[in-house]
Amino acid sequence: MRILVTGGCGFIGSHFIRHLLNKYPAYSLINLDALTYAGNRENLKDIEGKKSYTFVKGKIEDAALLKELARDVDAVVHFAAESHVDRSITDAQPFLSTNVIGTYILMEAAKDAGVKKFVHISTDEVYGALGEKGKFTEDTPLRPNSPYSASKASADMLVRAYHETFGFPSLIVRPSNNYGPYQYPEKFIPLMITNLFEGRPVPVYGEGKNVRDWLFVEDNCRAIDLILHEGKIGEAYNVGGNAERRNIDIVRKVMEIMGKDESLITFVKDRPGHDYRYALDTSKIERELGWKPSVDIDNGLIKTVQWYRDNEWWWRPLKERLSSESKGFWEKNK
Repeated sequence: MRILVTGGCGFIGSHFIRHLLNKYPAYSLINLDALTYAGNRENLKDIEGKKSYTFVKGKIEDAALLKELARDVDAVVHFAAESHVDRSITDAQPFLSTNVIGTYILMEAAKDAGVKKFVHISTDEVYGALGEKGKFTEDTPLRPNSPYSASKASADMLVRAYHETFGFPSLIVRPSNNYGPYQYPEKFIPLMITNLFEGRPVPVYGEGKNVRDWLFVEDNCRAIDLILHEGKIGEAYNVGGNAERRNIDIVRKVMEIMGKDESLITFVKDRPGHDYRYALDTSKIERELGWKPSVDIDNGLIKTVQWYRDNEWWWRPLKERLSSESKGFWEKNK
């Protein structure tokens, strides 16, 4: 099988490429990535040079490039996206350009080329917020509450419309919050871990009571693999870790693992429109495809902390660049 992966130098995309090449050595993969701030070729330096792997630098908004790349592929797995909520609040335009227009251009190229499967990677944030009880199912109406999640929900609806209108062979994956190695250090867990290694405060929005379901990235890759090969065309699949935790409890657990004092916690002004709780009903993928998460949250956090401890060469240059870009952000939001 020949597969085009978009955003393959990002956090989840790079894990997925490595997963596929390890599991299916006969497959051929093309990785299209614009190498924006969160795209890093170092994520895949161990597979650079393999005959089965080709890297192409480019944007999914480039229709001519997409037409050329889609011509000879059997499937597309679409990770490429602007994904950080805080950045979308500051400037939503890049999110609309990449997540909506880029998805449209990519689907047009795939449709014209007769691609057999198109797997669109979405997010649980498209559903909006939950109260104390209940879980999102794949039939829950989409009610996004941030510019980021609105752009992803827009892409979801466009993917669905292409299936209904054109018979486009699409599938949608809606994972919960991923964590693990190679995650860009502006995200919650790697920001916390790297700050603690540097002896810096850990910023926590509000009182840290917002609840998220946490999914180890390798479990997500296994799920996407199953959906690509065995999922039903036209369907959406929730992928969750069954590991709901308050943000403050994640912070305390990481501090316990690292042997750090809770005095380093710094509560900052809450994010505008901050969804209280996400939780996914994963019975569909469990029932239809036999998938379940295999890494529990405690072991996943231990693995993640150890990876950042062992790979300072990877995250420290990114952290220095991030610090210069976001200088004063947390101070302004105390």
